[in-house]
Amino acid sequence: MLVQQSEAVVIERLGSYLRTLQPGINWVVPFVDQPRAITIRRYRESGGENVAYIVQETHIDRRETVLDFPGQNVVTQDNVTVTVNGALYFQILDPKLAVYEVENFIQAVEVLAKTSLRSEIGKMELDKLFESRAEVNQALQTTMDEVGDKWGVKVNRVEIQDISMPEEVEEAMRLQMAAERRRRATVTEANGEKEAAIARAEGEKRSAVLTAEGEREAAILRAEGEQKAIGMVLEAGGEGTDVDTVIGYLLGLEYLKRLPDIAKDGERVFVPYESSALIGALGSLQKVGANTADAGRALGLAGVSAASGSS
Repeated sequence: MLVQQSEAVVIERLGSYLRTLQPGINWVVPFVDQPRAITIRRYRESGGENVAYIVQETHIDRRETVLDFPGQNVVTQDNVTVTVNGALYFQILDPKLAVYEVENFIQAVEVLAKTSLRSEIGKMELDKLFESRAEVNQALQTTMDEVGDKWGVKVNRVEIQDISMPEEVEEAMRLQMAAERRRRATVTEANGEKEAAIARAEGEKRSAVLTAEGEREAAILRAEGEQKAIGMVLEAGGEGTDVDTVIGYLLGLEYLKRLPDIAKDGERVFVPYESSALIGALGSLQKVGANTADAGRALGLAGVSAASGSS
């Protein structure tokens, strides 16, 4: 008997197992040694659906084979019914066990994969299911390996191809996903506004500090200038001049300097005018200098000093 590469044939003699033929030419006794057929369940596409059919084969294919079993309804932990379509990759390692230990090993593998799949998915919620495909595949492969050794079958991979949900559940998930994206966008925008507000506050704080420092330094400089102006006026007035007189003089001088600027923006401006203030300033000026020359000199010096201090 000729056996092709990657094939095997189980031979029985008078109804009992004799041996497994390997690839190549093998000698058997006619009518006494007979090949034992193996029952295999396969699928073929008909009308857009996979239809199962049963075949009997004497030559057992030992290559890795894919079993694409139809989708089945599975209920998740949160009571959502989904349709799961899976694929299973297996290989026959021991043809004798595949023939004698199970009646239809492909059907047995398929049913075991489906029941294990229901059991694993039933432990998970719908949202967790999409994140745990690798975990489900690993659990299925572990279960299939435990039973497959008894049947002489090695399950190499178990993959979940597709998960279909009812339309209302799918629509709810889309709405949930859109709401989650809007929430993330809102959080991101709020964080950006928060950081911008903090940056603006830091800038305003720094600006206020710098402004306050500048005003403080300017006030110190003005005070120093006024102090120098008072000292110069005291020197110009001589020993008989007191501080109150000098301060009154400087105030009067400042008052006189501001008068021309009051009507600068209009044709007529009415302001309260106290002649006593001007008279007091002139009186202070008369006390500062003993004569007209001394008063003029004091006036010029005081004006220069006040201008430098106010600047």
